[in-house]
Amino acid sequence: MRHRCCRPPRLAMPSLFPEAADEAVASPPKVARAGPPGRRFLALVFPRLPVERLRCPGPVAVWATQGPRRIVTSLSAEAEAAGLEIGQTLADAQAILPGMTLVPQDAAGDATALERLALWALRFTPLVGRVGAHGLVLDITGTEHLFGGEAALLQEAVLPRVTRMGLSVVGAVASSAGTALALVRAGWGGVVPPGREEATVAPLPLIALDLEPPLVAVLHGLGLREVGNVVAQPRPALVRRFGATLAQALDEALGRATRPITPIRPPPEMAVGRDFIEPVVTRAGIEAALAALLEDLCRALREAGRGARRMLLRAYRADGDVQDIAIGTGLATRDPQHLARLFQEKLEQLAPDCGFDRITLEAPRTDPLTGTQDTLGITGRAERQEELAQLLDRLAQRLPVWRLAPRASHWPERAMARVSAFDTVAVPKGWAPRPRPVRLLRQPPILQVLAQVPDGPPFRLRLGRAWHRVLRAEEAERIEPEWWRDRPDRLSRDYYRVELDTGVRLWVCRAGPMGPDARWVLHGHLP
Repeated sequence: MRHRCCRPPRLAMPSLFPEAADEAVASPPKVARAGPPGRRFLALVFPRLPVERLRCPGPVAVWATQGPRRIVTSLSAEAEAAGLEIGQTLADAQAILPGMTLVPQDAAGDATALERLALWALRFTPLVGRVGAHGLVLDITGTEHLFGGEAALLQEAVLPRVTRMGLSVVGAVASSAGTALALVRAGWGGVVPPGREEATVAPLPLIALDLEPPLVAVLHGLGLREVGNVVAQPRPALVRRFGATLAQALDEALGRATRPITPIRPPPEMAVGRDFIEPVVTRAGIEAALAALLEDLCRALREAGRGARRMLLRAYRADGDVQDIAIGTGLATRDPQHLARLFQEKLEQLAPDCGFDRITLEAPRTDPLTGTQDTLGITGRAERQEELAQLLDRLAQRLPVWRLAPRASHWPERAMARVSAFDTVAVPKGWAPRPRPVRLLRQPPILQVLAQVPDGPPFRLRLGRAWHRVLRAEEAERIEPEWWRDRPDRLSRDYYRVELDTGVRLWVCRAGPMGPDARWVLHGHLP
């Protein structure tokens, strides 16, 4: 319900700073600068969030230590009705109401609860930001018509649902985020028509400006108890005496300056959603909703000539809980059947409980996709590549999928690197090593080797407990350390490809100087 403030007409208050009277006359009057044309913002404040999120029955007080004293920071409605006030000492509160529940302040828990509320508010707009410890700002520009207008969005969609969560809330809609926040801080709820920001904010108390308590006390001592009283004073004198903080707070509250919103998540490039009169509880209902959303989103992607690389399914439970499921693809796609298969196994992660009353599907990342393979009906190279990509996508939902790519290094441990299965592999210029094992041994075992000459290949070696005769051995491949990245004492290596009398082919290495004391190891098996 919209609340209206009925106040008697205010008399003009004379200036409290006569030394600046001449400046006020000489300077032209300031014209209120409204926010960006057509922008509308919804501000929500949850004044009892630290108490009500605890779900404790009866009178409850949350306290925190401030210096040597313990101060009450939040009260339930029952505690306020008993005469307690925020800011009084905990000892006084206990004396007034001995049987109430006392809970120490948990700032981290309050932040988590506000984060959950911000995620829940994404059902109304993709631009939701947190303000302070108990507030949210929603940019509802272009989305209010989906709920029947601003008044219906506030009074029928937002406030009743928050109330059903067991939380107290005050909401206001205005053309400026600062104006909407000033209204809800002062406890004013409703919709401010465009152009009426200053007239609506002027009669509000100074609590609407979110100033420091000492500054508010000084302004009250000067007889300035309403926002309009402060606005009537000469601006240069206000800035000189109280600093730019007060001027900035006034400009934001009056809509003269814009207040930036930092969204909790970047808005998706494309998104679709559906609301349900009866909450969806069964797996079949969730799958049906997902199929319909995939058809809508893939149709939008096809019309835009783009494909999705990542998708996010967000399910809003009737009790305010929000659950997410994300999938990713190696290549951009807009095939609803393929995407449905990727979602299939992850749907088990959803816990409907009391049911989902809204489900959305977002594509946070899309890429251009102008191919015509989905309409030609011809089995060719492009279609085979797409089928391989879909197979890799399905495998990636169960286990890591990667491929090897060469790196610009001749040292065996650094010559290859793991990359995505969909990355393009480019061979470094001049990179043409001799054949090497497919897989290097993580801990190469030490070998006993007999060689005809100190710098020659082995002719006998001991593998395990048995000695084997070397039938064939290629000449050594000398690898020097990479001086720009290796330590100075690193030894060079000589690698030999040998074949034993059992038919086994090995890649053996001699590290260090040649001679009877040379150290031989087995670094891998050759095919």
